[in-house]
Amino acid sequence: MAALSVAVSCPPPYRRRRPERTLLYRTVQTHFATWLALQRDGCADGDPVPVHVEREFRRYLECGILAHGFARARCGQCGHDFLIAFSCKGRGVCPSCNTRRMVETAAHLADHIFPRLPLRQWVLAVPKRLRYFLQRDPELQGAALRLFLRAVEACLRAHSAGAGPAARIGAVAFIHRFGSALNAHLHFHCVVLDGVFASTPAGGVVFHAATGIDAPAIAAVQAKVRRGLLQSFVRRGLLESDDAHNMVQWAHDGGFSVDAAVRIEAADRPGRERLLRYCARPPFALDRLRALDPERLLYDASKPGPGGSRPQILTPLQLIDRLAALIPPPRVHRHRYFGVLAPNSPLRAAVTALALPAVPPAAAVAPTLPAPPAAAPALRRAARYAWAVLLARIYEVFPLRCPKCGGDMRIIAFITETAVVRDILLALGEPIAPPTSAPARGPPLWAAMDDAASDAFPADTRAPPAPDFVFDQRIAW
Repeated sequence: MAALSVAVSCPPPYRRRRPERTLLYRTVQTHFATWLALQRDGCADGDPVPVHVEREFRRYLECGILAHGFARARCGQCGHDFLIAFSCKGRGVCPSCNTRRMVETAAHLADHIFPRLPLRQWVLAVPKRLRYFLQRDPELQGAALRLFLRAVEACLRAHSAGAGPAARIGAVAFIHRFGSALNAHLHFHCVVLDGVFASTPAGGVVFHAATGIDAPAIAAVQAKVRRGLLQSFVRRGLLESDDAHNMVQWAHDGGFSVDAAVRIEAADRPGRERLLRYCARPPFALDRLRALDPERLLYDASKPGPGGSRPQILTPLQLIDRLAALIPPPRVHRHRYFGVLAPNSPLRAAVTALALPAVPPAAAVAPTLPAPPAAAPALRRAARYAWAVLLARIYEVFPLRCPKCGGDMRIIAFITETAVVRDILLALGEPIAPPTSAPARGPPLWAAMDDAASDAFPADTRAPPAPDFVFDQRIAW
């Protein structure tokens, strides 16, 4: 009998990322100085580029480069070691740091915030005429979000049997300032527990599950939000009453859209985390960017087909310009808590305690067994996941596992001194100098290049030219 060979799949070894080899890094490295000079050219009233935008791009050019410093990890059993480059911890440009932030946010919410109860995603989009003001007024964003979630709360309370008028929802709202085509499109993604919570006399909470959330119920929420938002804009003087009355009469709900079709069951833990990652996703995906030639880039659409976005053909300067517009300002929260999950809610502690894993049945069957010694508490917050744990959660690769002997590795040093960094990189054969950025240069004839490509690509897939004048949407429509 022939012997059967069974192949055991082992996780691939960890390999550090090399951002300098990616298309986005080479694009920013080559064209950022030119874009910065063009933005500042002819501007006499201050700097047209915000400080946080320039800082994000410059820090991205240093992210993952060993010449700027690194950490050293070593295996205590066989002595194998490797270097870990520092990250920029940016919020708008770096794909690696954006992915880490997305996974960390989703893991924290799934592990420590949301109880093991059904979830539903509520999405609100508004017409472009209102979107203009929401994009530029953080206070107005908060008012619109509260109005939307209060309408959702009233809907869930009405569809939850036994819920009183004081019952509250639990929600986490994500403010998306971008669309799938790297365009400015402010809309709200809200992950809401599919029911309401009420307090008990004993100080606990009871959950009333919602039923019958169908298309008419969602349409009622949409009509309520549309009416409330238009009234709010009229009160603030941003919209004329006649215009608001006309927008109510528009076909197709006047550009307002409320969607609540996505529902995650209580036992679907992977689906819960996938939904949270989707809501916490960054505006840019590196795997959708590819080069057509040295001066043209194609960004694939995330929603192909009817009603979706088409692939965008951009010049490098246009790509940097779109990324710069989507970088969030500093000290602006990207998600907010509402209802029983709000920081000042008296029910928050009782609700978030339900997110902890339940006691296994064996503990109730054999209560006389001696309990294992309690481990020392970790001196870190629950929201701060270790770098190695996050990588294992994303790629199923644990970087602090020795590829030679399988032992545990630990970080033993952080190297930041220039002389020491240079000596170590020389010994390892790594570049001792960081990649240099190209100086500013004169722009080529983008219009001529677009005309040359018109035969191969339809006109509606190319980036539109810049307008000759600035159209103020607050005045004329």
